[in-house]
Amino acid sequence: MRTAGTVSALAAAGPALAQKAPDKVVLLLNWYTYGEHAPFFLGKEAGIYAADGIDLDIQEGRGSAVTVQAVAAKTVPFGYADVPTMIRAASKGAPVTSPGVLLQTSPMSVMGFTDKNIRKPDDLKGKTVATTPGDSMSQIWPLFLKKTGLKESDLKIVAGDAQTKLNAVINGQADVLLGYSMDQSMKIKDATGKSVFPIMFADYGIHLVSSGIIAHRDTLKDNPDLVRRFMNASTKAIEAAIKDPKAARDATLKLNPKAGKPDTLLEGFELTVPLYTTPETRTKRPFQVTDTNMADSVALLVEYGGVDAAAKDQVKSYYTRDFLPK
Repeated sequence: MRTAGTVSALAAAGPALAQKAPDKVVLLLNWYTYGEHAPFFLGKEAGIYAADGIDLDIQEGRGSAVTVQAVAAKTVPFGYADVPTMIRAASKGAPVTSPGVLLQTSPMSVMGFTDKNIRKPDDLKGKTVATTPGDSMSQIWPLFLKKTGLKESDLKIVAGDAQTKLNAVINGQADVLLGYSMDQSMKIKDATGKSVFPIMFADYGIHLVSSGIIAHRDTLKDNPDLVRRFMNASTKAIEAAIKDPKAARDATLKLNPKAGKPDTLLEGFELTVPLYTTPETRTKRPFQVTDTNMADSVALLVEYGGVDAAAKDQVKSYYTRDFLPK
């Protein structure tokens, strides 16, 4: 669909883009489509990427680790994935970095049905927590316990894969699960119609970045113009989605009708927006992560996430702001 706004945007991009065939670019997501991804679909549907000479192909992923591997292998030029997962891979030699960290506040939480009245860490005592061993949240979970004064012995832990974890809460076998505030909470609501309350890790001093754009270092070096155009369009797409969340939701469902239910898709995106910034970046455009936030995130991953201590000396290699619009 090409709107009047799209046509004017293309015209504003100048005669060079109008005459040159657009670059076909794949963006591989971290997972099946959910609310967090809505801005990219709006950017494609509204012609924001086209205005920067990009014919965007948004593909669903099967986990951040798989997406990072695909970018590292140059199977796709760009990924949208968990930046800590990328840092783990990069610290082991994968030639990947982030030209834009979007979620600068962590969506990690421990969540249960609102009617269970589990609203603060102390309410977790004696409760059953569903986890997925080895995932990013289970690795940071010991830090959450430490920050909140809880002990493992205060709770009962049940373990399973991602779907088993959801089912445990849905079926009453667990009181809460470790999940992302805008992802698993919406899956539970879709399945049950019941609201979920997340206790956010970030509210208890855990400052860890989350999702961002991932690229191969060769792409940044060999095709900087493409990276700048992609990050410019992505920035504008995020800003457009913030201004009109319903348009972002509608674009997502138009391009991917199986993305979810309209209400929870919208709610999931609206829960994502506050995660775009920290107090330090609240007045800045999207993706403008601070050096301190990245350094703190790497330090947490070294202490709790199994990342080698040498990563602390390589923080600047894991991200760049050089390709972002001013």
